[in-house]
Amino acid sequence: MTDDNNNNDSQPTSPPSRSGLRFKEMLSTILFGALGVQSNKARERDFNQGKLSHFIYFGLGFMLVFVLVIIGVVKLVLHFAGL
Repeated sequence: MTDDNNNNDSQPTSPPSRSGLRFKEMLSTILFGALGVQSNKARERDFNQGKLSHFIYFGLGFMLVFVLVIIGVVKLVLHFAGL
């Protein structure tokens, strides 16, 4: 008797499609994009699986955090400089 589970090798299995990027993937995309270094593989993944609204939200959030960190560093330097 043959096992039916072993006979479905004729059809290749494809990975299940995802509805978007995971948090870690999105964060790495934003950080590497800010630095200007992104692999072609990651760029293709972002265009195929990413959502524009997520890139906009993460980008604005990164920009806000970046500006606040810069302001904080400048205030800290000015404080220690006595100005």
